[in-house]
Amino acid sequence: MSGRTSLLARGVAVVGQAALAWRRVTQGATPVPAIGGAPQIPTARPQGAVPTLKMPTARGWAPGHVPVAAPGLAANAFATGLKHPRWIQVLPNGDVTVAEAVAMARKPKSLFDRAMVATLQRAAAMGESANRITLLRDADGDGTAEIRHTLLENLTQPFGMALVGDTFYVGNTDGVLAFPYETGATRITAAGRPLVRFKPGGHWTRSLLASNDGRRLYAGVGSLTNIGDLGFEVEAGRACIVELDLETGASRPFAEGLRNPVGMAWEPHGNTLWTVVNERDGLGDETPPDYLTSVREGGFYGWPYCYWGQTVDDRVQPQDTARVASAITPDYALGGHTASLGLCWMPRGTLTGFDEDGMVIGQHGSWNRSTLSGYRVILVPFANGRPTGAPPRDILSGFLSPDERESYGRPVGVAIGADGKSLLVADDVGDVIWRVA
Repeated sequence: MSGRTSLLARGVAVVGQAALAWRRVTQGATPVPAIGGAPQIPTARPQGAVPTLKMPTARGWAPGHVPVAAPGLAANAFATGLKHPRWIQVLPNGDVTVAEAVAMARKPKSLFDRAMVATLQRAAAMGESANRITLLRDADGDGTAEIRHTLLENLTQPFGMALVGDTFYVGNTDGVLAFPYETGATRITAAGRPLVRFKPGGHWTRSLLASNDGRRLYAGVGSLTNIGDLGFEVEAGRACIVELDLETGASRPFAEGLRNPVGMAWEPHGNTLWTVVNERDGLGDETPPDYLTSVREGGFYGWPYCYWGQTVDDRVQPQDTARVASAITPDYALGGHTASLGLCWMPRGTLTGFDEDGMVIGQHGSWNRSTLSGYRVILVPFANGRPTGAPPRDILSGFLSPDERESYGRPVGVAIGADGKSLLVADDVGDVIWRVA
């Protein structure tokens, strides 16, 4: 970061802190987190041209320092020395593939945007992307991967991965590629076959999830902007989950109005698709909350016109009353600006002390609120195929310094380990894959 950019970032940060202090005086204490099936969501208070900007400086983990695991559990480094590991795929033979990528630096469009870019770089949330997928293998079963290979490289911000039969699918930011795969392979040299193309930019991650019968592939595609700031035309094909038919090659929107759907998982009892969604910024600490929801075919979830059902966002003009009326209320609120990204189903008994089924969520952490939120891995308990309504349970925490000025790590992708008795967590600030068991 140049001295001029750093000085500018500090200057804008001072303005932001002043605005934050004023908001605290005029709006009162930090609201209760909006969590659960019937959250208390505070009235929107638009933050204007200088929204709250608060992110910790990326520090990484000192030797011997590890995240805090829930009672009865322990965390160890499954792999270290990666470059911004974001997503994990556990293959049937036990190999673990890791997508290493990051948001690319962009040309700032305003004074605040310049400070935002500088802040993201300081927080290790923007930089030079490795653009590769690494394969890890724990051949001796001791909980640490001693074998490492570059499976694929020269990709375009890879994120989601899926293996169906002898085909390995990769969700690049600009589309989905299909590669031939042989069990046990440590290197893929064949060119990828394009299946569908996406518009890059904005929310760049493209998560993938195969259907249980292997006939379809689902891709999460986030919006370009916060609330359609550049018009609705540029958002076409975005803010949705796309369904790809792997037999015919056809693709279509499966569900829309999802500002940034990232992690996806199947709830096995009802064979229902679930996702976690990052909601819009600039309306307050807890307004609106990010959420976990089941996904209905053809469903509309509100973005950009409204949130949490039919709560209209007056900043979005023109409004669409018919779309608002059709908006589906999500199932479970996760609190404001938690950046919930990772998602996987965890059966009861997978981890000691967790005797309920549920969805594991990797919460990458906030920037648009006065006190930080997220920065942890949680379980949302389920019963009979739906959240019980109980509060989330921490599985892994301790990613932030006590004063919130530094982050040792930031959890992203989550996956059940090959042994069925552990949880793998991608940490893109610590450059680690953690194993919890």
